[in-house]
Amino acid sequence: MRMRSCQQTVDKVITLGRHRLRSSTLCTSSSVRSNGSASGSRFPSQQYVSTLSYLPFQSIERKTMKFQTSILLFTATACQAWSAAPLLPTTRTFTAAVLRSSSIATETVGEADTESFRIKFKNDDGVISPWHNIPLKGEKGYNMVVEIPKMTKAKMEISTKEESNPIAQDIKKGKLRDYHGPIFWNYGALPQTWEDPTEEHPELKVFGDDDPIDVVEIGSKTLGMGSVTEVKPLGVLAMIDDGELDWKVVAIAVDDPLAEEYNDIDDVPDAIKDGIREWFRWYKTPDDKPLNGFGFDEKFLNKAESEKVIEETHEAWKKLIAGDTDAGKIWIK
Repeated sequence: MRMRSCQQTVDKVITLGRHRLRSSTLCTSSSVRSNGSASGSRFPSQQYVSTLSYLPFQSIERKTMKFQTSILLFTATACQAWSAAPLLPTTRTFTAAVLRSSSIATETVGEADTESFRIKFKNDDGVISPWHNIPLKGEKGYNMVVEIPKMTKAKMEISTKEESNPIAQDIKKGKLRDYHGPIFWNYGALPQTWEDPTEEHPELKVFGDDDPIDVVEIGSKTLGMGSVTEVKPLGVLAMIDDGELDWKVVAIAVDDPLAEEYNDIDDVPDAIKDGIREWFRWYKTPDDKPLNGFGFDEKFLNKAESEKVIEETHEAWKKLIAGDTDAGKIWIK
């Protein structure tokens, strides 16, 4: 019954989205109200989602035409149970069983919305790198380091060039970087992976983006920034961003209620897959950036292929750590 209701909602969203596309106005399927406010906080402690609303962005000049851009997002929000989560913990400890090592804790340094803000990772021996020292695999799945909780806008990331690789807010042209609208899924990276910028993909003919591989977690919970969550991959999307290959692994937390239903990419509703693709296609256009493209005819590759991609990027990371590949400005130890 729950899945039937979900599919009915999905069908309505897709129908409405197609109608809006024909009129050159793109729509989103979610809006956030945090603590009773329509605008909300960039780091809300609680989210409430309405099924359909619109988030128009700005008009962008092109050489031959002017058009309004938005993010087309078809997400099955009606199928998700939203919950509060500590998004900015001062201290968080992860169990040894999950990480196959001594206990790991996070420490928040500096104030949010400032250049000094950091989330640092520590174990019993001191500060560690969430990229290099947290293992790729846990007991039941892959370890995901959460950088951006769902329904937030601050562009947080593992700082690959900074000592010990803390999580920090990205800076562009001297300003803290924010998305122009919230991201609708938990977003992060798989540790001990690397998209090698010196290696050309044999089919796509583009090079890696010099970062750990990205994860889009589509579960029902809001995951805290800096948390380490075991996920199972469901598929992967080959995004081409500014001429670089930027894989997006679609995954779900192994302890999420939907994990029993989602085992491969075909189990994921089209509404969610379309939403992910279109969000990443359009999200840079308000900054006068071109649309992002996708390889493999814009299709999501399946679970088996996603695991191959993860393994390839893991092998590339091993070569990076071993010194077989030039690290450039990346901090490795």
